[in-house]
Amino acid sequence: MTGKKIIWIGLVLVAVLCWLLFLISKPTDSSTGEEPLLLYCAAGIKPPVLEIAKQFEAEYGVKIYLQYGGSGTLLSNVEVSRKGDLYIAADHSYIEIAEKKELIREVLPLAYQRPVVAVAKGNPKKFQGLEDLGRSDLRVALGNPEAASIGRQTKRLLECAGIWDDVKKQIERTGVFKPTVPEVANDVKLGAVDAGVIWDGTVAQYPELEAIHLPLFDAAKKEISVAVLASSKQPTTALRFARYLNSRVGNAVFKRYGFEAVEGDVWAWRPEITFFCGAVNRRAVAEVIKAFELREGITVNTIYNGCGILTGQMRTIQQKEGSAGFPDVYMACDRYYLENVREWFQEDVEISDADIVIAVPKGNPKNIQTIADLAKPGMRISVGQPEQCTIGALTQIMLEKMGVYENVMSNTVMQTASSSMLIPTVTTKSVDATISYITDTKAESDKVEAVYIDSPFAKAVQPFSIACSSDQKHMGRRLFRDVAAAEKHFEDAGFHFRLKNEE
Repeated sequence: MTGKKIIWIGLVLVAVLCWLLFLISKPTDSSTGEEPLLLYCAAGIKPPVLEIAKQFEAEYGVKIYLQYGGSGTLLSNVEVSRKGDLYIAADHSYIEIAEKKELIREVLPLAYQRPVVAVAKGNPKKFQGLEDLGRSDLRVALGNPEAASIGRQTKRLLECAGIWDDVKKQIERTGVFKPTVPEVANDVKLGAVDAGVIWDGTVAQYPELEAIHLPLFDAAKKEISVAVLASSKQPTTALRFARYLNSRVGNAVFKRYGFEAVEGDVWAWRPEITFFCGAVNRRAVAEVIKAFELREGITVNTIYNGCGILTGQMRTIQQKEGSAGFPDVYMACDRYYLENVREWFQEDVEISDADIVIAVPKGNPKNIQTIADLAKPGMRISVGQPEQCTIGALTQIMLEKMGVYENVMSNTVMQTASSSMLIPTVTTKSVDATISYITDTKAESDKVEAVYIDSPFAKAVQPFSIACSSDQKHMGRRLFRDVAAAEKHFEDAGFHFRLKNEE
């Protein structure tokens, strides 16, 4: 064997050995085979988050590394490093900054907190009100406005009260600015200062302290949120832990530590939600739902049908005990069929609208130009069934408003249970024309064409709503957010997108 060959073999063996050592030393999640999650966590939220992280690791084998600091400092770290999986901010304003910088994706609320003045038990210095923050005999600690969420909020509130400059001067003379909430709390606990502005949730973790509530501070209720970072290489695992934090499992821990927890979703590693979706929306939302399922690691049981049939199913379910099988979210073909079940839904938002048109065979052999032409002798028309689908109900309303209902219906030879069944009646030449959504003509544009109807009633508006009974309301809101971001999907399907200026 030549010397060169021996050297080459030696280099290969060294490379293989280095690779094996890397694999052995590389931290991995024993459950998923992925690297541990890196979570940037506002320091004041550490106790509940640490407990929940340990609980999650024990149950699912997913390791979570926590990096603590002020919300502002952590956000700067995220922006500079472009690494990590999750970010917990002490107030939602930092989440909004992160969104504008496109550093985060999904956001889940966890709890609420308010600024308070923390003093030693018994309030020995007799702190009374906002003006006492400037007392010459009082040593006060505040969070650094550039680093800590509490500092930023304190500065904003005191500026509104017109006393920030005076308090700042007093702090610089006798007090101190701290980079995190726990450091302010510890200074008060140890007697290094007489008072400090911190979150009420933090005071609850220090039996040596008590909170002085001030009206100005009480009004400044802030949301603690967890966000999945855009830099995450394992977003599904990150989302699972975010959902765990947000869930009723996480809620219980936050409450135990003195925080006002949100009402979270029911926890499941792979939850299922039910989505009742009017048939007209299918082309716009089908791909969005698939992507949502994949990223979240969940199952969306989507049921497409005429909205009359869907709402009939809802009523049947409601007549039974409990709400098993009732949809978590509902996207109607038109507001008409949401209003019919209004009592069971909340938070509806109008996402899109679609024109109602006369669909005729390519070339328009019967030369149909207006609704009145549908009433001509010998015409064969198809329409939706009003009790079963939205297009049927809207067609009836429109024709009645235009004063031609009886005449058009006298030529109607077919009624369908869903809007998706109308266009085939034209393509198979079973009828001369149908009244359908413009969106349904798109898939068969080589066989049919649309004649627009001159009427303010020739339009359907599609609202998205969340069921009051859903145990996955936060999941439903995230699904809404993805649907609301799918402008191109809707416009390609022939809808007019209504949310362009609302995001």
